[in-house]
Amino acid sequence: MDQTELSMEEKKQMVLSMCICKTCPSWKECGEAGGFCFPLIGKSRCIDEEKGCICGGCPVYTEMGLSHIYYCLLGSEKEQSGV
Repeated sequence: MDQTELSMEEKKQMVLSMCICKTCPSWKECGEAGGFCFPLIGKSRCIDEEKGCICGGCPVYTEMGLSHIYYCLLGSEKEQSGV
């Protein structure tokens, strides 16, 4: 099954399974799972300071063809693209 055949919830679970947010210098532990690049998740409720960004090295970034950074603070790919 390719990505176009996956439901949004299945895509969300795929994103969370590959996510490396918790290893980011900007990460702030507060019970969030990460995956901030995904529209159903969106930006962090806890992270409030840029301390470095590893989004470009995340498997989700490559797999989903993302192009932005600091999803935790600036919102999902969709949000940052203005669509």
